[in-house]
Amino acid sequence: MSHLVTERGTPAGPPPPVHDHGGRGRLVEVVIPVYNEERVLAASVRRLHAYLADTFPYPFRITIADNASTDGTWRAARELAARLDRVTAVHLERKGRGRALRHVWSTSDADVVAYMDVDLSTDLDAFLPLVAPLISGHSDLAIGSRLTRGSAVVRGPRREVISRCYNLLLRTALAARFSDAQCGFKAARTEIVQALLPSVEDEEWFFDTELLLLAERNGLRIHEVPVDWVDDPDSRVDVVRTARDDLRGMARVARRMLTGAFRAPVGRRPAPGGEGGAEGGAALPAGMARQLPAFAVIGAVSTLAQLVLFVLLRLVMGPLWANAASLVVTTVGNTAANRRFTFGVTGTRRALRQQLEGGAAFLLGLALSTGGLALLHAAAPGASRAVEVAALIAANAVATLVRFLLMRAWIFHPRRLGDPAEGAGSPHAGAPRPDSRPDSRPGTRPTTCPDARTDVAISLDGRAPAAEETGGNRP
Repeated sequence: MSHLVTERGTPAGPPPPVHDHGGRGRLVEVVIPVYNEERVLAASVRRLHAYLADTFPYPFRITIADNASTDGTWRAARELAARLDRVTAVHLERKGRGRALRHVWSTSDADVVAYMDVDLSTDLDAFLPLVAPLISGHSDLAIGSRLTRGSAVVRGPRREVISRCYNLLLRTALAARFSDAQCGFKAARTEIVQALLPSVEDEEWFFDTELLLLAERNGLRIHEVPVDWVDDPDSRVDVVRTARDDLRGMARVARRMLTGAFRAPVGRRPAPGGEGGAEGGAALPAGMARQLPAFAVIGAVSTLAQLVLFVLLRLVMGPLWANAASLVVTTVGNTAANRRFTFGVTGTRRALRQQLEGGAAFLLGLALSTGGLALLHAAAPGASRAVEVAALIAANAVATLVRFLLMRAWIFHPRRLGDPAEGAGSPHAGAPRPDSRPDSRPGTRPTTCPDARTDVAISLDGRAPAAEETGGNRP
């Protein structure tokens, strides 16, 4: 089985200390968070217990974490704990997968903590490859991935599209480097996760994502294992509600990143070559720290202008036409303002093309907001203006996030602009580069690599001089 390490820095510390658990090595605790899973709990726990007892080379403990089940789940959990050795059960009075994991992990005496979904959708043969890098000290956290090369996944197209879109949003908006935030198959070194938990705010489904983002932000090493995964058709997950909560969580984490509050007291080793740890890997993508505040201010002004126009136009036309007209006017101004102030593009070159491409983002916003209003009036024909405005705000919030991603990754991407130094990926976008000097050698021209930290002189025949220091990140 192949593996992928998403963070090339060194782990945060030495391997976990060897505890005396019957003289057999390091203890691994596997948590199974459950809510109203009476029907499948016993079979799943017995299957997991038998597998670990027969094949797992380390001591283990299985902990069933019942979060406020209302059926017979807690009774079944107690019976399993009484009949099977190395099985325990805890009961929480409030729901939330993150809350259950926090409760068990924060007090665990194991060397490595893990969790998996009760349906055991992930093939258990991936469990040893998941925890082995943590036991050896090679990595700090480990996740199963359904979206990396080598994985084998069986699930419906709806969930596949939602999962890929969500992880694309994480990589584009929050610079995540892991491929699958939502797979219910994760592990971590206990000392590391206990240091991270106080800085993780979510208690439900976004808990996993926030923990991983925090780990990357602090320069920790995350190991990925491709998994074989079969979708559970009886899943209790409310996809729409979970997606909404995830978007709120992403906005909250982005705000904490911008304010510098997304940190945890985790030690780190120097990176190979004597560099100061993985600090560089924890930064936002080039230019994003400047772009996000500008985009937020322009978006707030545009949203306010659109709402005012919508209310005024409602005096003379229906809600759908008022929404479309107000969006057209404000989208043109929004694209022009973001072009100049967020992404630092000046002049008239490609301005028309970029406005047309901004129109694509407008069409998406129109579809979201118009669809929201149509659903509102279908469900509540007599909805008041205040309710209409509230629905419009919610739809525009989603459209705004998507619009930023499209602008950064498509409309104003450095590779699509004439001068890479003036693009979305440059921290100096919109300002002259003080270090962009012509190369003194004949036959060369200065070219700024958008993902590199230094300028590289590239010869006119397309070859980089052999002695030139390229530095920076990989292309």
